[in-house]
Amino acid sequence: MDTKRALERRLSRVRGFDEPRVELEQYPTPADIAAHLVHMADLRGDLDDTVIDLGTGTGMLALGAALRAPERVVGLDADRAALTTARENERLVDPSIGIDWLLGDGGRLPLCPSEATVLMNPPFGAQKGHRGSDRRFLASATGIADVVYSIHNAGSREFVESFLDDRGWEVTHAYELAFDLERQFDFHERGRKTIRAECYRSVRGV
Repeated sequence: MDTKRALERRLSRVRGFDEPRVELEQYPTPADIAAHLVHMADLRGDLDDTVIDLGTGTGMLALGAALRAPERVVGLDADRAALTTARENERLVDPSIGIDWLLGDGGRLPLCPSEATVLMNPPFGAQKGHRGSDRRFLASATGIADVVYSIHNAGSREFVESFLDDRGWEVTHAYELAFDLERQFDFHERGRKTIRAECYRSVRGV
């Protein structure tokens, strides 16, 4: 099994979005953050069965999971162009198992697996007209999985815990993240920006 550092090196090959779409909040998940999330999920035994990356974008989390060789990996995204890049990234990364790339909305899932783990960096819902996108993704994830790892905007803990508690889920782990992002859109004023985020591991209640 690759170390976390080796995992990060493999994931550093992943290409981002050629033409990111602001309405989908298409920000790439950095390789170091993806490697840490996947490594922690693997240590907890959460990557043995089916792993689903909702809103996979160009495939970062799905590819990280596939490098750990679970039973099956699915990467789902609503953007056909992003999935084309994800397939190219699969050839670059050359994971242990193949990935099923599916076109679909992470808030309206076309699949019903069992004993699944969801890894996702969903839209934060920060763009006007798309508020609550993370809520839709979280609702979808808890409908198909037993374990969910999800990345959210900083300051989301109260919302995440309340939302999950209403559905009989529990947050077991939480940690802060720092995203270093390159300038992507016209409204970005700086060439590089660091944003704070949070990652949560949650499980279905017994």
